[in-house]
Amino acid sequence: MFIETETTPNPATLKFLPGQQVMAAGTREFTSEEDAAASPLADVLFSLGDVTGVFFGRDFVSVTAGPGSDWSALKPQVVAVLLDHFVSGAPLFSGPDASGIAVPAEGDDSFNDDPADADIIEQIKELIETRVRPAVANDGGDIIYRGFREGVVYLAMQGACSGCPSSTATLKNGIEGLLKHYVPEVTEVRAA
Repeated sequence: MFIETETTPNPATLKFLPGQQVMAAGTREFTSEEDAAASPLADVLFSLGDVTGVFFGRDFVSVTAGPGSDWSALKPQVVAVLLDHFVSGAPLFSGPDASGIAVPAEGDDSFNDDPADADIIEQIKELIETRVRPAVANDGGDIIYRGFREGVVYLAMQGACSGCPSSTATLKNGIEGLLKHYVPEVTEVRAA
């Protein structure tokens, strides 16, 4: 087995591609050792010491290192952990059925959308799913819809995109422009 490594726009995060499916559906983000207890793989990655974030995508694992960490020393350790996990066929999550495990995003500040905006919200969600999420996944992260109110779309960045220096530019210049173009009711995009 060979694990490819890619850089991401976030200098603290590397994207690891094991050449096989990681998550059958959805994504999972771990931002602390306590969160990581739900996954043997995330738990071992956090135990390396310099890891401050782990993100599982469909076919990749993004790992974020803490400030001052040396990727030249950490990268081979992460690759070794990933190789052990995927070669052994170990489960991604603890327990007999991982479908019941959900790792909530920190600071979940989603709110109730106005039912009168249902058509607009559906257009926004479809654009995020078909145009934005694939691009963000290429950079080792994910984007989550949090809400729409008075023309403002609230989104949360995860994985490599969370804390990335260019995430504000991505939200404002890329995603906001796309949504405004296709959904005229959108006036702004904000991080949630």
